[in-house]
Amino acid sequence: MSIVEKAIEKLNKRPRTEPGQSPVVSGTEPAAPPRASSLRAEQPVAHVVAPVNRPSLRLDFDHLRAAGLLPPLSEERRLAGEFRQVKRPLVDFAFGSQADEQSTAGVIMIASAIPGDGKTFTAFNLALSLSLEQDASVLLVDADIPKPQISNLLGIHASLGLLDALRDPSIDTESIVYDTDRPNLQILAAGATSETATELLASRRMFELVAQLRSANRNRIVVFDSPPLLMTTESRELASAAGQVVLVVRAGVTPRQAVFDAIALLGEGKRVGVLLNQVDSTLGDSSYYGYGKYGGYGAATPEDG
Repeated sequence: MSIVEKAIEKLNKRPRTEPGQSPVVSGTEPAAPPRASSLRAEQPVAHVVAPVNRPSLRLDFDHLRAAGLLPPLSEERRLAGEFRQVKRPLVDFAFGSQADEQSTAGVIMIASAIPGDGKTFTAFNLALSLSLEQDASVLLVDADIPKPQISNLLGIHASLGLLDALRDPSIDTESIVYDTDRPNLQILAAGATSETATELLASRRMFELVAQLRSANRNRIVVFDSPPLLMTTESRELASAAGQVVLVVRAGVTPRQAVFDAIALLGEGKRVGVLLNQVDSTLGDSSYYGYGKYGGYGAATPEDG
């Protein structure tokens, strides 16, 4: 039995957590977007090709917690520990011996088979965990084109972003990346919607843009929050530009076949990790891990909308 089959077998045996344990308000818009202001001095980043004047963004953690993008305070320490375990193989691969040969090793796509599995929550909290690394910085890209939840919750939905940079090569992508008041964490908005989003993500320009984002800072890990694989065509094209994929699966809820179908869409040879979300930690064995081309990462986390 393969690692993925073992993970899914574990997944299907898990009872889902009670609705009251999830802090998310699904589909609810925030009462007011967080303020964007320049609250920290520009920090020099190693290996940056040239200085760039970027916009700055303050992260309102209370607002993000109320919206379900962060865990409740009572769960914060436990979740932080689990994300430390989840990120370790991702970081090792991003900066390992294969990184020179595979330039996309530091490009991580956070995906799910279907909506509601906790993909956006995972992407944001993984990015926060990665920003704690001493020798790395992280750029979180909102690439969930149909539902740009990160851009909406941070109040940057009207800002230039990924799709704008793909449409217009004259845009200096680094100049539209937001610095945040969280050291080593930057955000790129989704940008203006487009009927040709799939074609833009499948274009040569997309691969050039990813290469530029990586070359601007060799210590940078790029994390893409993508649309669900089985619901859109954008996510399948986005996967082509990623060197690693984390497939978020909601324990006891995501259909087994949906997981296999999503993995099949990613193609052979892609380094995929399966993260079990909303595992019942009261059972004792709250996490499942395995590594390889079709590895598994386990974490008990809340879900996004």
